Amino acid sequence: MTSIFHPRSQFHPTKEVAHSSLTTMKFSLAVLSIAATASAFTAFNAPTRAIGASRVATSSVFAPVAVRNYETQLEAAKQTPHGGTLVDLILKSDEEKEAAVAKCTKELQLSPRQLCDVELIMNGAFSPLTGFMDQSTYEHVVENVALPDGLIFGLPVVFDTNDEDLQPGDIVLLKDGDRNIATIEFTDKYLPNKAVECKKCYGTSEIEHPGALMVATERGKYYMGGKITGLNLPIRDFPCKTPAEVRETLPDDVDVVAFQCRNPVHRAHYELFTRALDDPLVGENGIVLVHPTCGPTQADDIPGVVRYKTYEVLKEETHNDRTRWEYLPYSMHMAGPREAIQHMMIRKNFGCTHFIIGRDMAGSKSSVTGEDYYGAYDAQDFATEKGPELGVTPVPSLNLVYTEEEGYVTADEAKERGLHEKKLSGTKFRQMLRGGEDIPEWFAFKSVVQVLRENA
Repeated sequence: MTSIFHPRSQFHPTKEVAHSSLTTMKFSLAVLSIAATASAFTAFNAPTRAIGASRVATSSVFAPVAVRNYETQLEAAKQTPHGGTLVDLILKSDEEKEAAVAKCTKELQLSPRQLCDVELIMNGAFSPLTGFMDQSTYEHVVENVALPDGLIFGLPVVFDTNDEDLQPGDIVLLKDGDRNIATIEFTDKYLPNKAVECKKCYGTSEIEHPGALMVATERGKYYMGGKITGLNLPIRDFPCKTPAEVRETLPDDVDVVAFQCRNPVHRAHYELFTRALDDPLVGENGIVLVHPTCGPTQADDIPGVVRYKTYEVLKEETHNDRTRWEYLPYSMHMAGPREAIQHMMIRKNFGCTHFIIGRDMAGSKSSVTGEDYYGAYDAQDFATEKGPELGVTPVPSLNLVYTEEEGYVTADEAKERGLHEKKLSGTKFRQMLRGGEDIPEWFAFKSVVQVLRENA
């Protein structure tokens, strides 16, 4: 397959090619922003550098470790966890937790993105990881979309810091406010090549891309590898079951189709994921797991708590035995094709056998020109290529339109039959929402609209 990225960027996630020239406006903005972040990107051809005189001798963060084996839960789901074993790093007794905390010599407050990553490591959603990636693992994932042992992995999972005093060998208590979340035993410290990371993972190092901007301006100067020991799950406004808990609720004899979203579900989305069960790739009596991400995302997205409220009212309004709803504390990267792989891998750990890939999934636009960074079907193509290796079957989403005569049908059918389409852009919808205008029910559910207005 040729490059999975839109011709605008022409970057393959595992093969670097020449960067196209930037416009004067793009170049000026990039220079100003990078200068403002004190050279947040290292030189493009500079190698990633290890920091400190020593590196703690330890097993890799993805190597087999003594984790709890969830045979009961695994028997309750058709899908095998990624890497074969569902990781669980959360200590169960108060005595174990107290002993783990007693070993710590320092405390750190987790950022919202770090909190999501720590939770997904310790509850097994990032299986087979048992900690944050060390330098060699990080570089291998960036370059090869795989762990050093060859197991496919979409995006690096890293612990970032600006703290000069943190060193390999430190055991640190990770906190969310007053709540103890986990301990981490740091194994190494290194200066990442952020420009290469962005080029490989996002297809561009332009800071007009929200993911590249996050890496440049939000993440710290250093990355550190480290082994996680879980203490307590975060307290959130929305409940986030662990993979083991979700697996207990799933049937073991039918396909489970995951639907990922980061926005409120409107009529077209609902039609899309319910009709996915009729796809020939999905076995008889399959079910849908609607699994929205409720963590940090793009700056202009609706807050996670508000999104959660819209999902809850919709779950009640559209009660369906073949549709399940759960929530994922994941921070979006808007990395297009490579993030599609990350989402598929996570849902595999939650017990899903299939994954709906929407048009321009996890896509993003330039904050300067508004141009798309990825083609509409880049994520679908990459997921189709990597699906067999990953062990998850991608289900391409239908391109649905609403027609006056037949309601929702595919765009091809509407064109062939000459049906009259009705359209409402996202921009117009938001204007009508703010203005208190009636929103057509063919576009959005009344219950969802009410929540959005109450939380505007």
